[in-house]
Amino acid sequence: MYPEFSVTAFLDALASAAPEPGGGAAAALAGATGAALVSMVANLTIGKAQYAAAQREMEQAREAAETLRARLTAAIDRDSEAFRQVMKAYGLPRGTDDEKAARKTAIQQALKAASSEPAEVVRLCRDVAAWSRVTTEKGNVQAVSDAAVAALFADAAAQAAALNVKINLKSITDAAFNEALWVRVQADLDDIRRVRDDVLALTEGRLR
Repeated sequence: MYPEFSVTAFLDALASAAPEPGGGAAAALAGATGAALVSMVANLTIGKAQYAAAQREMEQAREAAETLRARLTAAIDRDSEAFRQVMKAYGLPRGTDDEKAARKTAIQQALKAASSEPAEVVRLCRDVAAWSRVTTEKGNVQAVSDAAVAALFADAAAQAAALNVKINLKSITDAAFNEALWVRVQADLDDIRRVRDDVLALTEGRLR
């Protein structure tokens, strides 16, 4: 639904008093934007004689970035749907003990899904960052700043998505699930930060 909106319509929806789309959807969009920039730099490199040695890697970068862009774009709606399922679970009846138990189970299941969705966005952004490094190092130097921006978007999107993971984990009672998911998210964030810093250093070097 949301990926079909115009930019203005999506931003209007984001700015409204409605609880969704929210930060998770915005994070997925930012990640998709980063992936699109990786494709852009690859496209501006492919076919250029002076970058013939990097042709194959740029084709691989473009293919990977387009897959990532599609998955992150789809995550915009998945995040919003996960939130709706949480709200639906909280709205279940709780008049009897059986209803209370069923509601509690449904809430926990919905919260786990709502945590897993942004965690997947973090994972996808890790891959966007990795490909941004390839395009920063070997892509068309005239577009090196765009490759760096891709890394920055990947980092910002991942950090934003991680906050959405964290806020949901606060209400999940399964400690093992919480620990495993958060360890994975932190590892991905660390990877992205390292790549981001490397990309910025590479960009400075290529712009001299």
